[in-house]
Amino acid sequence: MQKTLAQFDLILARCEALFVQKNKDYGTAWRILRPSSLTDQIFIKAKRVRSIEEKGYQEINDSIESEFIGIVNYCILSLIQLQLPADAPLDLPEEEAHMLYKSMAKKIVELLRAKNDDYGEAWRDMRPTSYTDLILMKLMRIKQIEDNAGKTLVSEGLEANYMDIANYAIFALIKMEEAKEKTVQP
Repeated sequence: MQKTLAQFDLILARCEALFVQKNKDYGTAWRILRPSSLTDQIFIKAKRVRSIEEKGYQEINDSIESEFIGIVNYCILSLIQLQLPADAPLDLPEEEAHMLYKSMAKKIVELLRAKNDDYGEAWRDMRPTSYTDLILMKLMRIKQIEDNAGKTLVSEGLEANYMDIANYAIFALIKMEEAKEKTVQP
């Protein structure tokens, strides 16, 4: 479990660094997006990953890793949007946006700890393509919940699904890192 937490922290640090850089470039322009638009951004990235997995090649040089990092970050942005009141300003100070990012990332790590303990790191035995499929399934659930005005009868809500998607994307990134390490070792 300690190895997983260390790997998880490294991946989240990469995601956070990109968020900070983009926040310097663009500010909080993402705040204009409705939750459904953020969901669609995650969907586009996951569909691209699946398309590349199925075809075995890609036309655009953007890496699959960058798509999974984007998925993590869009999930965190979605969680922030869900938390902020409707009348919150679109332009957030850089420090506030970063603080909100860190707060949501912490929740994602807490969920990982709890689920990883219960499931005994079962994610390590999964096929990499399963992460993509699970992300797409969770996105379909989110779209249905959004179409139902956020109401569910017995199911987890939007927040839980976004956190699960972020965890699956981080698992995929960890597996990619481990695969790279194996190819580098003699």
